[in-house]
Amino acid sequence: MVLCVWLILVSGLVGFVVVVILNHFLPLFWKPVLAPKGTFGWPILGETLGFLTPHPSNSLGSFLQDHCSRYGKVFKSHLFFSPTVVSCDPELNYFILQNEGKLFQCSYPKPIHGILGKVSMLVAVGETHKRLRNVALSLVTITKSNPDFLHDIERFAIQILHSWKDKPQVIFCEEARKFTFNVIVKQVLGLTPDDPETSKILEDFLTFMRGLISLPLYIPGTPYARAVQARSRISSTVKAIIEERRKSNGGKSSSSDFLGILLGVDTLSEDEKVSFVLDSLLGGYETTSLLMAMLVHFLAHSPNALRQLKVEHETIRNMKQKDEFLNWEDYRRMDFTQHVINEALRYGNVVKFVHRKALKEVKFRDYVIPCGWKVLPVFTAVHLDPSLHASAPQFYPWRWESQDQTCKKFTPFGGGSRCCPGSELAKVEVAFFLHHLVRNFRWRTEENEQPIAYPYVEFQRGLMLNLEKFSI
Repeated sequence: MVLCVWLILVSGLVGFVVVVILNHFLPLFWKPVLAPKGTFGWPILGETLGFLTPHPSNSLGSFLQDHCSRYGKVFKSHLFFSPTVVSCDPELNYFILQNEGKLFQCSYPKPIHGILGKVSMLVAVGETHKRLRNVALSLVTITKSNPDFLHDIERFAIQILHSWKDKPQVIFCEEARKFTFNVIVKQVLGLTPDDPETSKILEDFLTFMRGLISLPLYIPGTPYARAVQARSRISSTVKAIIEERRKSNGGKSSSSDFLGILLGVDTLSEDEKVSFVLDSLLGGYETTSLLMAMLVHFLAHSPNALRQLKVEHETIRNMKQKDEFLNWEDYRRMDFTQHVINEALRYGNVVKFVHRKALKEVKFRDYVIPCGWKVLPVFTAVHLDPSLHASAPQFYPWRWESQDQTCKKFTPFGGGSRCCPGSELAKVEVAFFLHHLVRNFRWRTEENEQPIAYPYVEFQRGLMLNLEKFSI
C-alpha cells in the first residue's frame, strides 16, 4: 500500500517536471522565423527574476532596457512559468487592449486568483466580466451625482491634514492610505472611521494587501496563506453587514452607498456582490493612495509646478464662501491640477504592465504571437518613450497643455473593455486632497526617496515628509 502511494507521488512529480520542461523548451522550436526575437532564460523560472528586479518606477529598469536594445520593442521571453511576448510598442499595446475577449484575454497568474477570488472583476473574463463591469459603471455614475460623496472626500481630507498641525514630520504613505481607506469604506459600506467594523476590515485588508506581493506559497504562516485567510474574514464581515442592512431596511435596498445599490442588483450572486465590494476597496485604497504619494513626491522636486498649483487652488477658494464645500464645477476648473495628475501617472507609472493571453494565433506586422502564449503590454515603456513624449525622463506637467491623451500614448488606467471604471473618481479624490494640502503646507522629502517598482510600486521608507504649516 505504502509502495503504491510512493509510486503515485513519484509519478505525479515526474509528470509535473516533464510538463514544465516541455512548456519551457517546446516553444523554442515553434516557428522561429515568425516569432519575435528573444531568449527564454533558465528552465522553469525563465527570465522572471530579471523582469521583476526592483527599479525606480519612472524608469524602464535594466531588464527592459537591455532586451529592447537587443531585440526591439517586442520580444519573446519566458515569464511567470509561461512563454511570453513582451510589448513595449504603443501600437501593439493598443491592439492588445482593444481586442480583449476576441484575440486576447485577461490572464493573471493563478496565485492571484487565490487571493482575489474566482469571481473578482479583476480576473473575470467573458460575460462575467462584462456583467460586473456594467454594474461598476452604473455605480460610478450614481456616485458622481451624489453630493455626499464629494463632501465626504473633503471632510476626510481636512481631518487628515488637521491631525498634522503639530507634527514636524509624517510618513505620507500611511496618511494617504488612511485617507483613501476612510473614503472608500464610507462610500462602499457606509462605515465611518469610528465604526468597529472599519478597524476590523482595515486590519484584514492590510494582511490581504501584503499577500499580493508575496511568494504564492499556501503554507500556514506565510503572507500568501494569511492573505487568503484575511480575504475569507473580510468576506464574512461584508456578508454580515449585508445581512444587517437587509434587516434594518426591511429587505429593501438603499441608494446611499455602493452596498445599498448592490443589494438591489439582481444580476449578481451573493458571492459576486461580496467580491465586488472587495474589488472596490482594493481599487479605491492602494492605487489612489500611491498616486497621491507620487504627486507629493514629484511636487516636492518641482517648485514651479507646486507654485502654479497653489495659485490655481487659491483662486478657486476665493470664489467660495469661507466653509463652503467644493463641487463638480470647482473640480472642472482645476485645469493645471489635471495636468499634474496626468504627469504623475505618466512619469510615475502606478501600473507597469498587465497580463494577457493570446486566444488564437495572432499575426501582427511581420511576426506571430502563438496561441496560448502570455502577452504583457508594458505601459511604462510607452509613457517614458522619448519619441512619444518630449523630455520623457522629466516631470513636466505643462506638456499636457498641448499634448493629447490618446490611448496609444497614455494608458495609466488600462484600456479597452478593462479600462478602470473608477478612474475619474480617483482623480477627484486626489484633486480635493491637493486643494487643501497646497494651501496649508509646505513640505520636503528625505534624500534618496523614490517610487520603486517591485513590480507593484511602493516607497520603501513610506515617503517621510518634513512639514511646515502656514496660514491662509
